Amino acid sequence: MDIKSLLPIGTVVLLKGAKKKLMIIGVKQTNAETDEEFDYLGVIYPEGNIGGETQVMFQHDDIEKVFFTGYEDEERDEFIEKLAQFYSNKEQHNDM
Repeated sequence: MDIKSLLPIGTVVLLKGAKKKLMIIGVKQTNAETDEEFDYLGVIYPEGNIGGETQVMFQHDDIEKVFFTGYEDEERDEFIEKLAQFYSNKEQHNDM
């Protein structure tokens, strides 16, 4: 997935096969137990973060529908650009 396609935090989505919406609270998150990387970390909407058991890690491809897109500004643009550079450098080092 192209890093620049990541949705901003605050975005509200519905995952494929889900009944409850999620609000994105993090991007490019790593599961501490499995070391697997996910595009997003979300919490149930509208309740929000009511404990670690309600936080969900998911991939961009898991999203069925976007209901609301979160806030974007120059600071987020800079963050996404730095993130894209990080992953580009990471891929180049892995190819060696």
